[in-house]
Amino acid sequence: TRTMLFKEDEAGKFRTRWTEVQSAFVDSPRSAVERADSLVAETMKRLAEMFSDERAKLEAQWDRGDNVTTEDLRVALQRYRAFFDRLLNI
Repeated sequence: TRTMLFKEDEAGKFRTRWTEVQSAFVDSPRSAVERADSLVAETMKRLAEMFSDERAKLEAQWDRGDNVTTEDLRVALQRYRAFFDRLLNI
């Protein structure tokens, strides 16, 4: 199963904005393309922030010095694998 990259409400807001951009094309093509560029840039920035936060959480799970068990490391590796799969499925 694929994990959604954005929460449903956040994705919905991005989709609504995209629909508005598309609808504006007929009356103002250049402005619509500029707004599309801005929306894509904002979406990419948000995605980068989300993945950076997720990576920091993963790192915190295993980077605790000598008090990390093999089980902790196994779980961390599984979570990294899931994270890596999400990155490749964008």
